[in-house]
Amino acid sequence: MQVVEVRAAHVRAADSSRPHFSVVSRLRAARFDVSLFACELLALLRAGLTLTESLEALDERSRRGKSATAMVENDHRVLSGLILSMQQGKSLSSALNDYPDQFPGLFVAMLAASEHTGELPQALERYLQYHAQVSVVRQKLISASLYPAMLLLVGVSVAFFLICFLAPRFGHVYDGMTHVELPAMSRWLIGFGLLVSDHAVASTLCVAAALTAIIAALMQPAVRQKCVALTARLTWIGQILKLSQLARFYRSVSMLLHGGVALLPALDITRHLLGGALQSGLARSMACIAQGKTLSESLQQTDLLTPIAQRLLRAGERNGQIAGMLEQAALFHEREISQWVERFSRLVEPVLMLLMGLGIGLIVVLLYLPIFDLAGSLQ
Repeated sequence: MQVVEVRAAHVRAADSSRPHFSVVSRLRAARFDVSLFACELLALLRAGLTLTESLEALDERSRRGKSATAMVENDHRVLSGLILSMQQGKSLSSALNDYPDQFPGLFVAMLAASEHTGELPQALERYLQYHAQVSVVRQKLISASLYPAMLLLVGVSVAFFLICFLAPRFGHVYDGMTHVELPAMSRWLIGFGLLVSDHAVASTLCVAAALTAIIAALMQPAVRQKCVALTARLTWIGQILKLSQLARFYRSVSMLLHGGVALLPALDITRHLLGGALQSGLARSMACIAQGKTLSESLQQTDLLTPIAQRLLRAGERNGQIAGMLEQAALFHEREISQWVERFSRLVEPVLMLLMGLGIGLIVVLLYLPIFDLAGSLQ
């Protein structure tokens, strides 16, 4: 019980396996915390409550929330719908299928398989372990990109201040110095600063409109996929992105196989975790498996197995431990990704600092260059 409560404090992200094209559906899908729901349901089941009693307890907790926020209302809507469906004779997995925008396919498939074996608590535990491992990798990637993003933001802000506020002041000073000829780069820089300063409202609106358009575009799944595809063309980034997708794919298939899901359905459920080219490869692999080929042979033909995963999976096929070997492959590659993230952080931070210093230094030199020229002519 204590282990579950500790996990509930650390796992706070809802999954979604389907794209959402409206802002409302996005917010709703993000508001229902699937992992927290699994934690609390597991705790109540292990405390001796029946499944229906556990759902009713969770629904009562949500209705007694101190504030009637959209999150609380959404939780109550989903939980009350699950209770009603089960009272009508549906299984839990069938009831969850009524909310495809709230519950990921992995979660539903795990519970559906557990209903045949009577191991619902074990299925919830396996899902929580899976979610925790995936979250660790995701958090490391986010943490690695956070500090460089902050450095970039500070650098852009300083450059914006120098160009838009300091450059116009230098421009007014140089206007009174008719005998000083400004270098071309200095004229362009000061001219741009004066343009932005003289049209501050219009410039602010343009920047705000551009940022809004970029954010709106990035909210579209098609645009995000295109950005990922373009980024993946960079050799070293593409390798890491592919490795990250494969590691999560291996872990997801392993979890489903451990939970009693058959191989082909498990592969089909996890298809959305892969990018476009890898998805096509998985479809071909599934066709090969249906024709009688082994999993390792089928995945190897479509570039879905790393050399390490290939050796582990072949060993798993020989001793009947496919799920365990896929999990070992995922662990190996997750450690590899963590090491890459650490090396990336150590390399990128000084490079960004150097680029920021060069950029800001160039702006300052261009602003002061006419003064240096004037001092040289006086000497």
